[in-house]
Amino acid sequence: MATELTSTSQAPVEHEFSKEEHHRIIVILSALMLGMFLASLDQTIVSTALPTIAGDLHGLNRLAWVVTAYLLASTISTPLWGKLGDLYGRKSFFQLAIVIFLVGSMLSGLSQSMIELIACRAIQGVGAGGLIVGAQAIIGDVIPPRQRGRYMGYFGATFGLSSVLGPLAGGFFTQHLTWRWIFYINVPIGIVALFAIAMVLHIPTVRIPHKIDILGLTLLSAGVTAIILLTTWGGSTFAWLSPEILGMGGLAVALLAVFCYVETRVEEPIIPLDLFKIRNFTVASSVSFVIGFTMFGAIVFMPLYLQVVQNASPTMSGLELLPMVAGMLTTFIISGRLVSRTGRYRIFPIMGTGTVAVGLVLLSRLTTTTPYAMIAVDMFIVGIGLGLVMQVLVVAVQNTVPHARLGTATSTATFFRTIGGAFGVAALNAVFNNQLLSQLRSSASPAVIGIAKSGLITANPEQIHKLPASIQVPLIDAINHSLQIVFIVAAPTAVVAFGLCWLMKETPLRTTAHVAATSRHDAAEHMNGAAGNGSHPEAVDAHDVHELPAL
Repeated sequence: MATELTSTSQAPVEHEFSKEEHHRIIVILSALMLGMFLASLDQTIVSTALPTIAGDLHGLNRLAWVVTAYLLASTISTPLWGKLGDLYGRKSFFQLAIVIFLVGSMLSGLSQSMIELIACRAIQGVGAGGLIVGAQAIIGDVIPPRQRGRYMGYFGATFGLSSVLGPLAGGFFTQHLTWRWIFYINVPIGIVALFAIAMVLHIPTVRIPHKIDILGLTLLSAGVTAIILLTTWGGSTFAWLSPEILGMGGLAVALLAVFCYVETRVEEPIIPLDLFKIRNFTVASSVSFVIGFTMFGAIVFMPLYLQVVQNASPTMSGLELLPMVAGMLTTFIISGRLVSRTGRYRIFPIMGTGTVAVGLVLLSRLTTTTPYAMIAVDMFIVGIGLGLVMQVLVVAVQNTVPHARLGTATSTATFFRTIGGAFGVAALNAVFNNQLLSQLRSSASPAVIGIAKSGLITANPEQIHKLPASIQVPLIDAINHSLQIVFIVAAPTAVVAFGLCWLMKETPLRTTAHVAATSRHDAAEHMNGAAGNGSHPEAVDAHDVHELPAL
């Protein structure tokens, strides 16, 4: 068997889909992308409307929780969605995630208080966790790793489109209709996605009795909650070295340590720790964490630069981010096709993380007088780097883990990227605030310092340009310098990711998908046989599928 596997893996012939099969894949992808579009759009559409929402619901002091609740719920639910999909089938849980997201959207739009809105955003977050993980895992079911690169560009287009349409739609609804429509708009899109999935997605499902790791899930949820609260409150609500923040950090460490111990003892862990014995899984998860730190932590400051320093409206700043999106889409498509053509993927994360580091250094040189053409080039370079690394990491993970753990592995990698983003936002926001106050203390009046401390800059950047020139000019100069420091601090994290990528092993990409295997062999017999060998179906080796004919 080993000899056959080697020869199959090294075969130079690329397994192409027929036109009919390619058309079927495109239809399935379209349905999945509608679901992913919902989750990714909601991360950007809300930001533009936050000041208006705070005014209508009289909850400025709880404004950050509208975003935090969504992030917290999606992060906590991510591993659970992946595990449930592995155990009971991904299609039904992807549909359930859509329903939960739509319920949360409707309730968010109907909210009459900030507390209600925060709770409903948490419901949305639970659904969003299932949408993102489910779509990526289902692709692992339908498309073999060798061909998966060809379709990366479609997912890149989904994220890119949502990042541009989010601020545009948020600004339009808030200005011309009501902020409640930023949530209502999800309903028709979600209903179309729900019916499309029901009609076009057909994945064989094997149902075997399992136990859900309730204790592990509880400990993980509590630990992640402590981390998110630490990163949200640190440097804003409480000082970083305050007893509250130190206590929260100690609680997070203790809970996650107990979680790791429990996961080594339970029969079916929510995150099997032995996955970390797989080299590429460990490397890809680590790189996901660092890229999450860089991407969510640093790139989130670009709209702030465009709106405050360049005086762009929230809507226009969304359009001005198009060069970054264009860079991502370009390398999503090119790298994906090259991965499919050559079967090699290790070089792309290496090139991507290095390019991101260069792009961040270039962004650190932006000033109050930098022409937009130069800004666009710098953003395009960062986008090129991100496009080279993001989806290739998913392919690397899915190619090297047993198929029975496909969803768990995909959700775990996504989980690390989200946690990295939470750390990045907190850490770099602390750098920004400290630098800003340091700059202002040496050159600005107490009035300007008071504005910086009030949170007006991030809550409603447009208001800064309504201030008197004597306050506005030194404030914008200080903000620009602080953003330069943020990008300089973020650049070394991309260098760390660059170093980690060199540890990745070039494992030959499999040329078949799970659907192909189950269409040729009885799925229940296959899984039950594996269970007899190892007590549960995660004992199935990924390469058992590899030798079967392609779709």
